[in-house]
Amino acid sequence: MADTPPLSARESDPRVMGWMQGFPPPPDKIITQPDSVYFSFPKLRWSVCHLREFLPTTGISRGLGAPVPLVYPEPAAFADLRDEIDGLTFTPLGGAEQMSWEASLYANYTDGILILHKGQVVYERYFGCLDETGKHAAMSMTKSVTGLLAEILVAEGKLDDTLRVAEIIPEVEAGAFGSATVRQVMDMTTGIKFSEDYADPEADIWTYSAAASPLPKPEGYDGPDGYWEYLAQVQPEGSHGEAFHYKTVNSDMLGWIISRVAQKSVADLASERLWQPMGAEQDAYQTVDGKGVPFAGGGLSLGLRDLARLGQLMIDKGAVDGRQIFPASVVEKIAAGGDPAKFGGYPTIPGGSYTSQWWNFNNAHGAYAARGVHGQTIYVDPLAEMVIVRFASFPTAANGAIDPTSLPAYMAVADYLMGRD
Repeated sequence: MADTPPLSARESDPRVMGWMQGFPPPPDKIITQPDSVYFSFPKLRWSVCHLREFLPTTGISRGLGAPVPLVYPEPAAFADLRDEIDGLTFTPLGGAEQMSWEASLYANYTDGILILHKGQVVYERYFGCLDETGKHAAMSMTKSVTGLLAEILVAEGKLDDTLRVAEIIPEVEAGAFGSATVRQVMDMTTGIKFSEDYADPEADIWTYSAAASPLPKPEGYDGPDGYWEYLAQVQPEGSHGEAFHYKTVNSDMLGWIISRVAQKSVADLASERLWQPMGAEQDAYQTVDGKGVPFAGGGLSLGLRDLARLGQLMIDKGAVDGRQIFPASVVEKIAAGGDPAKFGGYPTIPGGSYTSQWWNFNNAHGAYAARGVHGQTIYVDPLAEMVIVRFASFPTAANGAIDPTSLPAYMAVADYLMGRD
């Protein structure tokens, strides 16, 4: 018998499903632990906006100053832009039939999307669990924030990316990470044993999740306790530096490295170097393990507009209102991408690459992105001077399923905006 297709975006809207509505909600509409329940579709569509109701978190403070305002067109012009962009059409990857931009938003289970062009907001919409005041899980876009912080420390001479990891974190000397360089960790070219197949209940990612869980360990548990204990015992597989392998533990190893170098948690460092100087309008938060260590590989939740500010910061090469908050060379390094010869294996990103925890498409526009499971993205198009930020709750985790109706849609918007200039 064929699998039943998942509910559509409209059918699975949390308000339609009735999740957590009422005081109290009906018993069959309550979402709670364990994670196999609250992070399964369609409950996922509510949970992505409410992670701190399931897990302990630490804050990323925006500080006390006024936010740097986003620039919007006049309301009538903004409405016209929205209508024009909604009507744009494109051909999905591998498809034959045209799809409209607006239809793609529903196909991709979009929760929030915002487009900046030349520093001005030209499009903004919210769906599902999200509104202007809400915060949404960034998933693995967290990795790109961690990588950005690391690249800032490298550019400022505070972190030497040629050092062996064990020279900074002696605790991992005996494990696979000890002999890798910091750069190999940043670019995920380490030779380590770690399976990240979310569909496999025996994958290492679930052992890692058990180690990191802030909940009391079950009776008889004798595994590692916390992110860092797990990282110290990761075993080698293959050789460092040979090929890109997407493995979340690299991001948490990088988080440990920059925390040791900066003598601050990744959350405090993100507040000091990004949220406060870029003029964020909301605090963010980051999940932590049972020892208070922030999840540097995927624990961030933030508002859509602050996600857009991060993207604009990349377009503007580290400058905000004429103030350089980190060296322009940081963005130049990330935008240049990694070694395509080491990439491979991603049919929706042919010829792509990866560096500093960012994805590079190596397309005609020089686009690169932060990406997270279930459809999260900061898509930066330097040629079009465009940033697209999206939160989503797509039923399956892998972005390969959502790219065919996303990547060509982004190019269609870029072409449209460039044609208006």
